[in-house]
Amino acid sequence: MSDLIKREVKKTSIGGQALIEGIMMKGPDKIATAVRKPDGEIEIKESEIKQIFKHKFFKLPIIRGSFVLIDSLVNGVKELMYSAEFYGEDYEEDAIDKFLKKVFKDKADTAIIYASVIIALVFSVGIFILGPTLLTNILKNVVKNTFMLNLIEGVIRVLLFVGYVYIVSKLDDIKRVFMYHGAEHKTIYCYENGEELTVENVRKYSTLHPRCGTSFMINVMLISILVFSFFGWPNPFVRLAIRLAMLPVIAGLSYELNKYVGGCEGENIFTRIITYPGFQIQKITTKEPDDSMIEIAIAAMERVIPQNGEDDTW
Repeated sequence: MSDLIKREVKKTSIGGQALIEGIMMKGPDKIATAVRKPDGEIEIKESEIKQIFKHKFFKLPIIRGSFVLIDSLVNGVKELMYSAEFYGEDYEEDAIDKFLKKVFKDKADTAIIYASVIIALVFSVGIFILGPTLLTNILKNVVKNTFMLNLIEGVIRVLLFVGYVYIVSKLDDIKRVFMYHGAEHKTIYCYENGEELTVENVRKYSTLHPRCGTSFMINVMLISILVFSFFGWPNPFVRLAIRLAMLPVIAGLSYELNKYVGGCEGENIFTRIITYPGFQIQKITTKEPDDSMIEIAIAAMERVIPQNGEDDTW
């Protein structure tokens, strides 16, 4: 991995997401989604980027982290739903989908996307933010040091996340998604190294990338330990309110950290320390892809590379 980082000649702003038998790549000005259809053909969809939060305020350091995350979630769910359409013959609408289609009619698809994002955020906050603090509260009469309580809470949070990722990684469908995730990272590395995007060239690169969303999530959990420690260990209601109120700040700090590491020229002791936890979890969330998956990643990548290289800066 260290050899690859030293050889990087370009830091790209292009990022991606693994889908159902496909990959979405997001460039400076457009998104391309490539999906392997059941008949083996590659279907590619391109769309211009339409940012949800356009005001300059939403692009300020720290502030931008939360809004970039929401924007990414919306685009990610949208493209995930698109890829699922090719494999959804047996799909049955649930009660929520039926309700949204009845209420929003021709705007139902957009409503479903935003509802999915909200449900995902509520689930994530409930399980990985609020759950650990309630569990740790059981120890407050045994552990008197507030920093230790926050540390224990953080450890529980990380263990829950790693356990969840590990369990879902055993599902056959998720294994393939994680293989596409690996193809996405390899292709971005190949582009960053200035090599022609061919299956042979892409195959030799690592599946672990410092700008990965997995690394972002781990950074959120580790930074939260430090940030929450400043507030001690108040009663459960105040503590829950503080956790929720500080989430945008923690997301912002994590985004800036990922952005710094992702754009850092060369490897140093600081970047090695920062990227190490995320890389360890990426060993679960990324797998070595087969050649057909790399073809999908290349197809999506080629559509978002700007003609003017200066437009692609990180």
